[in-house]
Amino acid sequence: MDETFSWKNLEQVSANTTNRIRFPRKKRSLFHPSGEFIYFGRLVLAEKVSALRLILRSVYCLLASLSTSLSIWRRELSIGFSFLSMGRPLFYDIIEKPATSCIVTLCSVIWFVIQKKSIGYSQVGLSYETAIEGHYWRMITSALSHISVLHLVFNMSALWSLGVVEQLGHVGLGTAYYLHYTLVLVVFSGVLVIGIYHLLIARFKIDYFRRVTAVGYSCVVFGWMTILSVKQPSSKLNLFGLLSLPISFAPFESLIFTSIIVPQASFLGHLSGILVGYAISWGLIGGMNNYWALTMLGWIVVVFVFSLKKSGAYDFSFLEIESLTDASLPSVRFIGNGRTLQASAVPLSGVEVV
Repeated sequence: MDETFSWKNLEQVSANTTNRIRFPRKKRSLFHPSGEFIYFGRLVLAEKVSALRLILRSVYCLLASLSTSLSIWRRELSIGFSFLSMGRPLFYDIIEKPATSCIVTLCSVIWFVIQKKSIGYSQVGLSYETAIEGHYWRMITSALSHISVLHLVFNMSALWSLGVVEQLGHVGLGTAYYLHYTLVLVVFSGVLVIGIYHLLIARFKIDYFRRVTAVGYSCVVFGWMTILSVKQPSSKLNLFGLLSLPISFAPFESLIFTSIIVPQASFLGHLSGILVGYAISWGLIGGMNNYWALTMLGWIVVVFVFSLKKSGAYDFSFLEIESLTDASLPSVRFIGNGRTLQASAVPLSGVEVV
């Protein structure tokens, strides 16, 4: 074969006569060091390489598109459910917010029971009339009850975000602080709202507030908003992952927002929570520790049980409340053992107990 052999002449070679063509040594092929080159094999190999490159490029584009879609989906899912997981597995948040998790669970269970048994909010809510009748147990049940799923979700979403207080032990807060002052907020906000109702009814003759019934955990939520706004003004309050408020303005922003959006919202109840929150954060109500918290919890249980018994809302068969000669001194008898516990006190003139 002539050394001036060209590729055009090579194309005229029949596949039946030869399958291999050997180039001269001085024109070695780049595909084989010996200079040998398989013509038909080269065409097949080129086609395979091109097809493989096309497949790889298609797979790469598909993976890139899938990755982008997953990123968008993950971001939307994180936004939509951030009130539950805050962008990470929910398990870790539950571990870091044990008290908040228990309160959210308790409120959810109570709401389920209320819906299951068709209990009306007037049966568990707190009003001026029920308070003066001695239904003190309603201060607890009203705080833990909710009238609708939207009411429950909104309050629990805000509470879950405020649960960051449990993670701030290094600045004097933490889980113990959270539990201690949650008790204070539940009791004091309830007492304060009844006090405001009494002032409006007795002083300003607004009888409308006699029948207003408060239900929900909002008083405590607004109280913790206020405490956090004073203790950690740089924090933010996230609602449903869609609304982020500077915590320093969150109490009054939320107060106005809920009053406009939800006309049935208790303005005075929310305001009571804010006022008690400021009293706690400014040190006007303080000194809570484990001893005082347990003492307060014990008295709450005692008042809850005896007011529940006295009001007739629930019949405790093992308790009986009797009247003595002096009606101002109640006695309590435990049925079955014949023992009677009598409270004593020094009567004071000119003192009114409200």
